[in-house]
Amino acid sequence: MTETIIINKRIQSIDLLRGLVMTTMALDHSRDFIHYGNSINQDPLDFATTTPILFMTRWITHFCAPVFVFLSGTSIFLYSSKGKTKKQVAFFLFTRGLFLMFAQIFIMAPLWDASLSLINLQVIWAIGLCMVILSVLQFLPYKLLFVLGLIIIFSHNLLDSIAIDTPFWKSFLWAVVHQEHEFKINNNLLVIVAYPFLPWLGLMISGYCIGKLYLPETDVKSRKKLLQTFGISTILLFALIRYLHIYGDLNPWQHQPSLLYTFFDFIDTTKYPPSLLFILMTIGPALIVLPYLENISHRGIWKKIIVFGRVPFFYYVLHVALIHSIAFLILFASGHSLNELDFHREGALPYGSGHALWLVYIVWIVAIFILYFPCRWYSNYKATHKHWWLSYI
Repeated sequence: MTETIIINKRIQSIDLLRGLVMTTMALDHSRDFIHYGNSINQDPLDFATTTPILFMTRWITHFCAPVFVFLSGTSIFLYSSKGKTKKQVAFFLFTRGLFLMFAQIFIMAPLWDASLSLINLQVIWAIGLCMVILSVLQFLPYKLLFVLGLIIIFSHNLLDSIAIDTPFWKSFLWAVVHQEHEFKINNNLLVIVAYPFLPWLGLMISGYCIGKLYLPETDVKSRKKLLQTFGISTILLFALIRYLHIYGDLNPWQHQPSLLYTFFDFIDTTKYPPSLLFILMTIGPALIVLPYLENISHRGIWKKIIVFGRVPFFYYVLHVALIHSIAFLILFASGHSLNELDFHREGALPYGSGHALWLVYIVWIVAIFILYFPCRWYSNYKATHKHWWLSYI
């Protein structure tokens, strides 16, 4: 019997880590909608304009997407281990992947952009597309799939120098694979491919393969030791490659006027698409933290955070809708009117209407508090009902 605490066959350490990154994600999106600017069109990592607190407010949220995608792969493996055939898993991954891609375009895009003039293919799109591809790749032998995931992670930066701008269909396909790109369809519609899928696929495959460590027959001490070894090795590899400037990121670090900002530059790696160094920097700590979360008493605040980790898609949709709504309420409470909305900007919030960073943190805390109650209800509903569609939401 393992030490990992399981309720309704869910591994709580995984749900807890996912809950931590989901709640941290809300901080970044609160900053997007509430901060000066609003900061959707600003770069909090720009040393010319940022502050240490603002930099770290943005940087800490870098862990969210890669850890979430990685754990999605782990959850897929655990789902497949519960008496499912490969064909059953393939059908689920294919259909849920299509659902998530649909949801990004028709649910998330309108929630982000009130003007309906922008379709931003973000993390939900990338996860969906990776699931569609993994529905086929999961038929490969485990060892081959594990090697494939590592090859993608370590080699995809070799493609950084390739840019395809014309014709449209080639440019769009390459953007979907590896090149962040904007496409102006007409005067009323802009499509942004913000999350090219290739590096995210490598992450999902790696998470899928790590799922094998959570099978009941796996020795607990061996799992914890392996995760910690992988995590420490990953961080050391990041530090070595980053220091040497040899490969893995298009943004080399440089000495800055102060030691603090030099450190900031060292950890300022490329997210769009995620470079090798970005992946190593974020996944290494997650692998170290995972085994420690198995030993946490899942009570108090931890019990509440786990709730978010059990209903990630439900939470994701609600948190964008809630934070965007709060931003509008603050806007109008500050004396602005409807005719000041700028539908040429993502979110429609007029430039310069944002507020200080302390308000961002207040909105974040309030949003998490509010979101806990519907997420707890839905988590309990999923645990007590067996409707087929619950696996998709």
